[in-house]
Order: sequence, then C-alpha cells, then structure tokens
Amino acid sequence: MKSERIEDITEKLKKKLTPGRFTHTLGVAYTAACMAMRYGENMEKAYIAGLLHDCAKCISDEEKIRRCEENGIEITESERDNPSLLHAKLGAWYAWHKYDVRDEEICSAIRFHTTGRPYMTLLEKIIFVADYIEPNRNKAPDLERIRHICFEDIDKGVCVVAHATLEYLDNTSDRIDEATAKTYEYYRSITAMSKQSASENQR
Repeated sequence: MKSERIEDITEKLKKKLTPGRFTHTLGVAYTAACMAMRYGENMEKAYIAGLLHDCAKCISDEEKIRRCEENGIEITESERDNPSLLHAKLGAWYAWHKYDVRDEEICSAIRFHTTGRPYMTLLEKIIFVADYIEPNRNKAPDLERIRHICFEDIDKGVCVVAHATLEYLDNTSDRIDEATAKTYEYYRSITAMSKQSASENQR
C-alpha cells in the first residue's frame, strides 16, 4: 500500500474519530510499527492495522449492533451485553469494505485486537499489545514494566496484557469476554513452558 493511501486513510479517520481517539490511533500505529521492526513483522502492515484498529469505535452501541446484523457479523452473548466489543469485528469489516484494505492478515489483527485469541499470528499479537502500551496510555498500572516485557518477549507480553485486562474488567461492571480469558490461559501456559525449558537448559 502506497504512502498516499495511508495518508488518505489517516485523513478519513481524523474526520470520523474524536480527537482523543485519533491521538490514540496514531500512538497504536507507531507502536505497532516499532514492534514489527523489533520482531521482524511487516512494518507497513503493522502500521495500517494499528491505524484502523479503532475505525468503528466512535459510533453508538445501537449502531454497532445494527451494522453487524445488517452485514451478517456474528454477535456473541457477551457482545450483546457489552456492544463496545463489537468495534473490533465491525472494524475489520470496515477496513475491508470501507477503507479498501484487502489484506486478511491486517483485518484479522483488527478483528482480534480487543479480546485476543489462542494461537494468534505475530501481527495479531503486535496489535493486541500495542493497543495497551502505546505512549498516550497513562492510566493503567505498571505500564513501564509491561511495555518492557512486550518488547522483550511478545508471548509474555500478550499474557501480561490479557491478565491486566481481566483484572480491569473484574473491577468494573463490564462482563469478562470468554475469548480474553482463553487468551490469557493459553499464553500463560506458553510462557510457563518457555520458562521451564529455559530453566532445564541452564542445568
């Protein structure tokens, strides 16, 4: 995708998103590109996925539900209870149909950036953690440590971010999405196995 196309997407998003959401969006895009450089992922794909990850965020919950129903996008029980979660699925659809980003890897990274999932691709992992650690985030506890982990070990970063998300949801009235819990359990087991393997290799 040419730089002119990226500029076009950026200008459209600037008109669609609130100023705060647009600032966050740029932060995620830049962080994702940096992480892509660190882990050997395609930087342009990471930037575009970061740029579009919240493209369906700034519409009402009723509109999210209506658009999903109109376009055959499945809505889970937890998404009915918390329609804000639908911005990820709907955002992937928007990226493909409204922003003409015909790249399944990018759209999948947008699709799973909120809840994560077991067996994520590298690009999906990058957008999942970039959304949490981007520089404009400053309210979550222990961010400095979490940022360091994410750039040191991406799987451990996913585990830590998923755990932090679950803790946040547990302290609010929002229902915990089963996908996030599954993401945490899977990456907790992955990092535990890696830690055990490293320990055995040191013996």
